[in-house]
Amino acid sequence: MPQREPNLLFLFSDQHAQRVSGCYGDATVKTPALDRLASQGVTFDNCYCPSPVCVPSRMSALTACHPHRQECWTNDDYLASDRPTWLHALGAAGYRSQLIGRMHAMGPDQLHGYSTRLIGDHSPNWAGVKRHSMGVLEKANDPTPESLLACGAGQSAYQVKDEQVTAATIRALQQIAETPEDSREAFSLTAGLMLPHAPYVASRDWVEYYLDTLPDVAIDAPAADEEHPWIHWWRGNRGIDQVSLEQARLARAAYWGLVSTMDEMIGRILQTLSDTGLDRNTLVVYASDHGDHVGERGLWWKHTFFEESVKVPLIMSMPGTLPAGERQSAVVNLTDLSQTMIEALGADPLPQSDGQSFWPLLTDESGEWVDRTFSEYCTDEVPAWTGGMAVQQRMLREGDFKLHYYHGYPPLLFDLASDPGEQCNLADKADYQGQLEAMLQTLLADWDPDAIRSVMGQRRERKNVLGNWAACTEPANTHLWPLQPDMNRLDKDQPTSE
Repeated sequence: MPQREPNLLFLFSDQHAQRVSGCYGDATVKTPALDRLASQGVTFDNCYCPSPVCVPSRMSALTACHPHRQECWTNDDYLASDRPTWLHALGAAGYRSQLIGRMHAMGPDQLHGYSTRLIGDHSPNWAGVKRHSMGVLEKANDPTPESLLACGAGQSAYQVKDEQVTAATIRALQQIAETPEDSREAFSLTAGLMLPHAPYVASRDWVEYYLDTLPDVAIDAPAADEEHPWIHWWRGNRGIDQVSLEQARLARAAYWGLVSTMDEMIGRILQTLSDTGLDRNTLVVYASDHGDHVGERGLWWKHTFFEESVKVPLIMSMPGTLPAGERQSAVVNLTDLSQTMIEALGADPLPQSDGQSFWPLLTDESGEWVDRTFSEYCTDEVPAWTGGMAVQQRMLREGDFKLHYYHGYPPLLFDLASDPGEQCNLADKADYQGQLEAMLQTLLADWDPDAIRSVMGQRRERKNVLGNWAACTEPANTHLWPLQPDMNRLDKDQPTSE
């Protein structure tokens, strides 16, 4: 296939809170590469993830379907291989998409529409088999107390992996550029990064820098009797109700350091894109699968519908096609991003999906858009990080209002225009009952929490068979990156604040 426009470079990170970027208003963090990309393109202020958990968010981003529509809610759910993804749509249009690094799909299909894949994931394809050891950082990558005990200056295997992903992406771009233009195929290349996902461990230089410069959290943990009952339970169950100020500050400094480390890698990739001249006809997209509280509200990791957890960065740049330095306020989702990239590359949209392309918003000022999106968080009792509690929860953002629905618990309702920190719950205010009822009706119209719990129970029975089979037969893993425990280290003498 001869060269045609456009190409796509998709940079997809893991657990990057939108607010921790210079282009999103963080005056402390050093993110020159992302800031430069934002100055060259469009920055979305209201992009949300389909779920504040890795696998369901990523699988929904692939298919443009909400988690409940593809029955993929937890990190041990398998996405059906006959569910078409945005990579299948591009492939049907003639693109041979390549993935380098992170996807985090369970099961035998480790491509889901990609033609080729390098580096791969660090975790096995199958539930039930022995998982990787993080050495001295064991459990520090999970929502456990160890995450805030083993933090600070050092190195995680995730950073080692991302360095290899960065190097492989640079080589791939250089190889594309070396192909004569008259025989060069248009490319679709995804670089899947692990950072800044916990462990909260970064290089000593960055940790020391942010310990000296990072401000305190903006929102303190509420009093126990003022906190939503499920959030209060989650806090206690995960062991984050007694985190010392010293450890919290060390973990936060490391997270900011991980963001800067990731930005350096992205900078090298984008510099190669420019040096090779491939930037002239390439759509560059940066996004993350979900956010991280990083101590705000006294919470850590993701798993909630607060903005720190569920809002993600999204930057899109394409010289000559997209405006430079523009802010976009439309409420969008990663499910919409999938359809948007499909349209941008001239492919047919995914059928029977929830996401809608917002490409017309970027290229045609008359484009119309409804500011409404959803996110959901559903679990059964089995995964260790659930604390043994099954939940069915969903979020609706509609205009300036945002509804957190917790099945079996009171809802939370916020007006983000007047309360961007989500600290004033309007759900029990008389003046907002009409707003609450209308949003509840919208949220529950196509989403039945009791039916979801039943389906998840049935899926668990099937997953148990697969898990027991994998434990007994030890099937081969494909596209597996060889994580070694000694890649992880934690400095014995941790830096402290002045």
